[in-house]
Amino acid sequence: MSALMIKAEHVSKYYRLGKLGSGRLREDLANWIKRRPAVSNEINEHSKQEIWALRNVNFEVQRGEVLGFIGNNGAGKSTLLKIISRITLPTSGCVYGNGRIASLLEIGTGFHIELTGRENIYLNGNILGMNKKEITSRLDEIIDFSGIERFIDTPVKRYSSGMYMRLAFAVAAHLDPEILIVDEVLAVGDAEFQRKCLGKMKEVSSQQGKTVLFVSHNMQALKNLCHRCITLQQGEIIDEGKPEIVIGNYLKKQQNNFTYQSYEAPESAPGNDYIRIKKAALTADYIDGFDIVDIRTPLHIHFEFWYKDIDPGSLIVGVHLFTFSGECIFDICSEPKKYNNGLYEVDCNIPGNFLNDGNYYISVVFVKNTTQRLFYFEACLSFEVQDYRSDTAWFGKWIGYVRPSFPVIVKAKPE
Repeated sequence: MSALMIKAEHVSKYYRLGKLGSGRLREDLANWIKRRPAVSNEINEHSKQEIWALRNVNFEVQRGEVLGFIGNNGAGKSTLLKIISRITLPTSGCVYGNGRIASLLEIGTGFHIELTGRENIYLNGNILGMNKKEITSRLDEIIDFSGIERFIDTPVKRYSSGMYMRLAFAVAAHLDPEILIVDEVLAVGDAEFQRKCLGKMKEVSSQQGKTVLFVSHNMQALKNLCHRCITLQQGEIIDEGKPEIVIGNYLKKQQNNFTYQSYEAPESAPGNDYIRIKKAALTADYIDGFDIVDIRTPLHIHFEFWYKDIDPGSLIVGVHLFTFSGECIFDICSEPKKYNNGLYEVDCNIPGNFLNDGNYYISVVFVKNTTQRLFYFEACLSFEVQDYRSDTAWFGKWIGYVRPSFPVIVKAKPE
């Protein structure tokens, strides 16, 4: 059997914005055919009524490979995965698949809300082409991995989003697919289960030889899990290669010296039902009149957020600092404390003579009761540290991620 599992050739996907709206099927169909353009250079790039979610996408995936996709919202990542999963058809081009595909693209995909968790396991198994005996042989393992044994015979319409996610991933990962497709849905659920899912994906690719396609905004997960990454921008592949290189290029382009963002109202702010970000800011205590961040420059991190929870628990706010290649420099957090609903601010200082020169980004995480991740505001701030010292004879790149100014004492020892 060939080692080639997926091949995409000249895949493009076109959507028309808005509604057809004539009220007559024949007229709507005729208008749609009339307005549907061919993939060519004659496309009106500035049309407000049409959008190319994908344009001429080509790539191959080998057996046992974990391929990651990164890009801004609207870059075409989810559309591409839906085409590979055969949920939607491309406007032009084609995708060849070699093996059974299990996809996890949005919460509850393939579930029937009136059926219990146990019944949905059998339903999904049948969709994947497995018989009842094969599903039963894996049933206990699936239920145990999901961690929702107590509710397995409850209709899934009563599940929380986290419970939905647990069962959906457990089914997709254990029903023996040759190809596993996972979108950003792993952002739902607590941190412990996310680590469990990432570990399972690593296991199925390295030990079982399965192929995994993975979309995430978690750069560290992509770097640790994937063999190769592809960056999509406005439906086109703009970068492809080793994860650390592709991720570094993406973050440099997207987040270079992004030191401030602010929002007036919770409705327009990034976040979810629990956390909404009002402000994120990075300020520098510049030295010697230089308007740059030098290795000696102290930095101040400031966040403001709205907190809303009908059942408030112990809240922890963590600040993560990463290099652009994805290595974590530090992970520090506040003391666990119960907060009422309202507006709060977070402050953190990075002293001078701590970071090496290079490019960095900051993420902030909100965790309830030490395990439930409420929101992860990733790569929300970024900055570059430069070395402008004039009191040294060495101007090469210093090794290491930090350059603390610890005293090193050398003195004569009496013989």
